Order: sequence, then structure tokens, then C-alpha cells
Amino acid sequence: MEGRHVIVTGGGSGVGAEMAETFAHAGAKVTILGRREAPLREVAGRHRFIGWITCDVTDGAAVRAAFRDARGLNGAVDVVVANAGAADSKPFEAMTGEDLDAMLRVNVLGVFNTFQAALPDMKAAGWGRMIAVASTASLKGYPYVAGYVAAKHGVLGLVRALAVELGRTGVTVNALCPGFIETPLLDRSIANIVDKTGMTAEKAAKSLRAGNPQGRFIQTDEVAGAALWLCSDAARSVNGHGLSLTGGEI
Repeated sequence: MEGRHVIVTGGGSGVGAEMAETFAHAGAKVTILGRREAPLREVAGRHRFIGWITCDVTDGAAVRAAFRDARGLNGAVDVVVANAGAADSKPFEAMTGEDLDAMLRVNVLGVFNTFQAALPDMKAAGWGRMIAVASTASLKGYPYVAGYVAAKHGVLGLVRALAVELGRTGVTVNALCPGFIETPLLDRSIANIVDKTGMTAEKAAKSLRAGNPQGRFIQTDEVAGAALWLCSDAARSVNGHGLSLTGGEI
């Protein structure tokens, strides 16, 4: 990754922060995007080749402006990781159109805006890597998160369509589909289960781990390592793929 410019959205915590450090240690120049300045500053402080820009990925104009600023910092964009996302849990019958729209905006429109802003540089260079952090929810259904599942299925559909469209350009487009990852987002999911069911946090966590045949949560370094591999020459024919990181769940 020496000299490559990598942009990671949602880079202030969890998987995004891990990816930023992984790419920086591999020699890349990294720009992380996110809505909150403080977490971005903290992550950027961990490595001298990580820069940061505040940005809401649901705002197309803001994303384009952030990419212009990132080019000013680190040059043309070689790799983009659309990691920003959100999950909301609610029974389908209690959902509103606004609930669904919120899930589609951050999880699908956010990926669309991010990929579209990165594409001109990659086409001009004849090389690029677009990676969306999706979920097992892009491969199967789960109860009480219909909006999230619909959005993540949309992400994988976008990846597959764009991969075919860009097949001859030197740009590959793929999705990472991890199971439950041990991040602050998982902590919120467990807290939500406790709140809705009265279950203890330990039992809630155990219920989520049960879906993984290895009996554990996915770790952030596994997702970051998979992203790094997708950027290697060894993965140059991997295109339009939803890579399952689930311990065999799917």
C-alpha cells in the first residue's frame, strides 16, 4: 500500500478506526471521514499518515467537498472504504416510513455518495478499490431490523451492479459481510436487547454469539485484514463479491 491514498468513512471508531491504522501501517496515506471531530482527532493521533475531515455521508455535496479536501492532503484517491453505517431495531409493524428512510440514507445513500466521489480518480488512474462494509444482514434476514436488512441488501446489490459496470476499468468493487463485530455498535445492540427483554447483558451477548459456529464475535482486525487483502494484487480478480466473515454462519 506504499503511497496509496485510502479514504475510510466512519473512521472515528470500531472497524473504521482499525482500518485506518491497518492501512497506515501498510504504508498508505489515510484520510478518515466522520461526523464527530473528537473521535477523528483521536484516531488520527495514532499514526502520522492518518488525516481527518468531518463529513456526513448522507450529504452528497458534503462528501464531494470532503474528497476535494482529502485530495489536497494526500492526492488522488486509490482506495475507498465505505464503512459508515447505522442500525435500528424495531418490530416491522411499529416501523414508519421515516424509520426506513433513515436506514436507507446512511447505509445505502452513504455508500453511493462515497463511491461516486471516489470514482473519477480511479478511472483516470486505471486502478482502484471500492470496498463497502456491509453485514451478514446483506446475505440473510434477521427479525426486528427489517429496515437495516433491506438497506444492507441494497448495499450488496449496488456493489454487484457497479462491479460489472466497471469490470474493464481496473477498478474492483466488493463488500465485506461480517457477523456481529465486537465494537461500540454491538454494545448498543446488547443494551437494546437488555432494555426490550429484561435479559442480562451476559445472556444477550451469548444469544448473539450463538449464531457463529465458532462461538465468538468477529474482531475488528479481521475485517481490516480482509480489506487490506482486497487491495492486494492477489485479489485483483475478486470483483462483485460479498465476503462472508462469520466463522461459518453463512
